[in-house]
Amino acid sequence: MSGWLVIAGLGPGDPSLVTPEVSAALAEATDVVGYIPYVRRVPPREGLTLHETDNRQELARARHALEMAEAGHRVVVVSSGDPGVFAMASAVFEAVEAGPGHWRGLDIRVLPGITAMLAAAARIGAPLGHDFCAINLSDNLKPWTLIERRLRLAIEADFAIALYNPRSKARPEGFAATLRLLRESCEPARVLVFARSVTTVTEHLRVVRLDEATPEMANMQTVVLIGSSATRVIRRGASPIVYTPRSVPQ
Repeated sequence: MSGWLVIAGLGPGDPSLVTPEVSAALAEATDVVGYIPYVRRVPPREGLTLHETDNRQELARARHALEMAEAGHRVVVVSSGDPGVFAMASAVFEAVEAGPGHWRGLDIRVLPGITAMLAAAARIGAPLGHDFCAINLSDNLKPWTLIERRLRLAIEADFAIALYNPRSKARPEGFAATLRLLRESCEPARVLVFARSVTTVTEHLRVVRLDEATPEMANMQTVVLIGSSATRVIRRGASPIVYTPRSVPQ
C-alpha cells in the first residue's frame, strides 16, 4: 500500500471532541508523529509506532513524517486543537516547499479539529460572535515588535481577540505588556475570559473586567478571550454568559 501523510487536530482535550475523520485516520496509521503531550493522547496499539519530539523541533518533525510517508508508511502528524491554527500544518508545508520536488506528489491531507478559542468560546457563550482575530503571544518564531503592532491594530479595529500561548515561565513579560496595551486604549470594564485547560478535568473559566485582570491569571494552558467594546455579560449565578452581538449600531 502506498504511503500517505495526514495532519490532524486532536481538539482541545476531551476525547469525545476528536472528529470521526481524525479517529479513522489514526485507526489506519502505522506512525503517529508530534509533540510529546499530544502523541501521548493517542492510545498505543499493535502495528502503530509513536514518535514523540520536543516542541521546538517542528521542521525536523515534519521532514521525518514526509520521509516516512515517502517510504510507504501511513503517517499522522498530530496537533492539539486544529492543525492549521498555530500548529503543524504550516510546518509540514514549509518542509514540502523546501524539500525534494517529489514530496509535492505525496498524498497529504489536513483534517480539521476544534481549536481552543472555539472550545473556550462555546463554554462561556459566544464572545466571538462578531468579527474577531487570533494572536499567538509566543515570540519564539516572531519578534515581539510584530506582536505588539498586531495587538495595537486589533485593539484599534475593535476586534474581539483570542490570545494563544499568553504566558510561559520563560517569558512572563509578554502578557503583562499586553494588559498594559489594552489599558491604554480600552475602557476598564472591557470583558476578558481566562479559559484554562478547556474540556479537560482541570478546566477553569474566569470572567473578569480589564481593570481586574493580572498576568498571573494566564499560563500556557490558557486561552484568553478579550471582548470588543460591544461584548456583554449576562449575570446568572456562578456561570455568566459572555457574548458579542452580531449587529453593530448604524
